[in-house]
This record gives sequence, C-alpha cells and structure tokens, in this order.
Amino acid sequence: MGKHALPGHPPVPLTLRRSARARRISLRISQLDGRVTLTLPVGVPETEALDFARVKEDWIRRHLQSRPREAVVRFGHDIPIEGAPRRIVPSDGRRVELRDAEVAVPPGSEARRLSRFLKELARDRLTEACDDYSAVLGRPYARLTLRDTRSRWGSCSSEGGLMFSWRLILAPSEVLHYVAAHEVAHLAEMNHSPAFWAQVKRIFGPYEAPRRWLRAHGAELHRYRFDAGTS
Repeated sequence: MGKHALPGHPPVPLTLRRSARARRISLRISQLDGRVTLTLPVGVPETEALDFARVKEDWIRRHLQSRPREAVVRFGHDIPIEGAPRRIVPSDGRRVELRDAEVAVPPGSEARRLSRFLKELARDRLTEACDDYSAVLGRPYARLTLRDTRSRWGSCSSEGGLMFSWRLILAPSEVLHYVAAHEVAHLAEMNHSPAFWAQVKRIFGPYEAPRRWLRAHGAELHRYRFDAGTS
C-alpha cells in the first residue's frame, strides 16, 4: 500500500495493510523489531488511517522509546543464558563452551555458531522438561519443534505437537520450565479455563512468578541479534 511515515525527528515508518476481517482501524507495534502496522478495513481510505496514526503519535513514540535496544552478538558483549549473564569470549577449541560467567565461541561466524549452540541447548532443556511434565500429566506429546516466533512463546496443536521459541533458553530456567508445563497442560485442556490452570499448577507448581517475569521481561529476549555478529 506504499510507504508512509510520521514526520519528525526521527520519522516513524508506517506499514499499512488491509484486512477483510477488520471492522475498524487498528494499530500494532511489533515487540521484536518495533514495526508500526496500521490495519485497515476494506474501503477505508489510507488518509483516514494516517490521521489515526497522527492522533496516536505521542503514544507511538513513547512506546518505541521504551523498547529494549538491539544488541548485536559479538565478542566482549554479554548475553543471558538460562537467565545468567555470560560474556562472549573467543574459544581455543572447536566447540562452543558454556562456563560460569562466560560462553566461549570459536572465532569466525561466532554469532551463527552461538545461535546454533543455543538452539541445541534449548531443545535439550525443553525436551527434558516436556518429557517430565508429560509423564506427570499422563498424556504423551507427538513432537517438539523450535522456532524464532514473534508473538508467542509456545503452542500445542490438536495433534499433540509442541512448538517453542528457542529464545526461552535466554530466560531463567524456571521460566522455560513454566512455558513447557503450560503447553504440555494443553494436551489435556485445549483452552485457558480454570481446569487448564489447575493442570499447570498440578504438574508445575505455583506459576505466577515466572508468568509475571515473562510478561515484564519477555520482549528483552528478542533484542539479541544473531545476523551481524562480527568481532
């Protein structure tokens, strides 16, 4: 629908899209990349959507300013792994090595190497957690997949497939385990009814604290970029 922007310093790029299901103009700011998207019902002129954005300009700019700054993965920088900050340092060996306060990565494409290591670690941790919770629940799951999702930390399909964001490995361990239990509980209750939350509490325990952490800090896990990590 063309490129648009709110003028100012700096200008704010706007993405306009139409939806046959939309009944009114809506505005969304991506937690991942800060993209501002206006969704228009069919037949509503673009000028009306741009007017709506101008009315919301102060709110848009405040929201963008409050977003965590992007962090490029490179040597000498810190990254949280299982909730603990680790300094990224060069490794003398050929494999990524996780230490108490460091993560040692072989030089050369270190961002890609670290990303691959974190995905493997996430798979190990999530598989172990899901196996345990599934056994307690008494319901097997069909498969486990990892993605770099924007809008959700996990999901459970009607066929028993579990999906998780691999970035959960950056969060504290109890947060990763809470999300695992949350999705496993959907094997018994495909809803968010009181019965569902009772299952989460039964297989995981009190879940309020990790749930609050994810709401307060989850967006920060998306700030780490693995596509430009040069030393």
